[in-house]
Amino acid sequence: MHVSAPAAARAWLYVILAIVLGCAAPFVVYPMFLMKVLCFALFACAFNLLIGFTGLLSFGHAAFFGGAAYITAHVAKVWGWPPELAILAGTAFAATLGLLFGWLAIRRQGIYFAMITLAFAQMIYFLASQMKFTGGEDGIQAVPRGYLFGFIDLSQQLNMYFFVLAIFVCGFALIWRIVHSPFGQVLTAIRENEARAVSLGYRTERYKLLAFVLSALLAGLAGSAEALVFQLASLSDVTWNMSGDVILMTLLGGMGTLLGPVVGAALVVTLATQLAATDFPVTMVIGAFFVVCVLMFRRGIVGELLARLPRRR
Repeated sequence: MHVSAPAAARAWLYVILAIVLGCAAPFVVYPMFLMKVLCFALFACAFNLLIGFTGLLSFGHAAFFGGAAYITAHVAKVWGWPPELAILAGTAFAATLGLLFGWLAIRRQGIYFAMITLAFAQMIYFLASQMKFTGGEDGIQAVPRGYLFGFIDLSQQLNMYFFVLAIFVCGFALIWRIVHSPFGQVLTAIRENEARAVSLGYRTERYKLLAFVLSALLAGLAGSAEALVFQLASLSDVTWNMSGDVILMTLLGGMGTLLGPVVGAALVVTLATQLAATDFPVTMVIGAFFVVCVLMFRRGIVGELLARLPRRR
């Protein structure tokens, strides 16, 4: 895809501005809150790669997010692995799980695909609640953050924040590269008209499987980072509610846009955090907010803004 010089310059300007804001943010906003936003933003971006750019709706992405969190927490606490290896272990587990689940699920389409992913996720939830190493309802607590590369103390909030920021930037950059590659164009073609993509000679099952694995890998990366941030892996990470939350974040921000899931995750996390200290029922308020946004912004917040900008120009 050819990009003009002014457009490329603007893109680099936005990237530099975003990195500067990300580096300055922990000195203004509570770092733990920012790290939570970054983890869920990466999770939503990973999910958006599947639904927004491939057209596959998964109801079981919590299995990859929570499964990776459990593996990362276990190897860091019990085996004493350093944080970088613990995160790699959790991410590799999520990718392997995605390969297994995807190989079976992509044989079906539409609601059948969604139900299969939900069934697999419920299996992971059952295993997490019954297996001894997961800690049952208590989860894996007091997970040590350790020393990154042997000398960076992640128990320091700023060090941990910049580590999570680096993970998010790398994950987002990978998604951007996937979307703007020939592989990403094929995924878009599959989303728009799979039958035509097949008629052009593409083996769509392979493309969908690879997209599913990449989405699971990135979701696992987000879950692994979240386990170290909160030093906890619990059943809430693998419940169907978590899968519902990431769908909500993606639809709110704008499905099929790169920045939409980031905006949606920031909104949902902010609302949940602010409402937690009040008597308002969090799920009802977020649900009402979602209904209003769907009625006013059918493409999501970012999607609607991008659609209206050309008209104004």
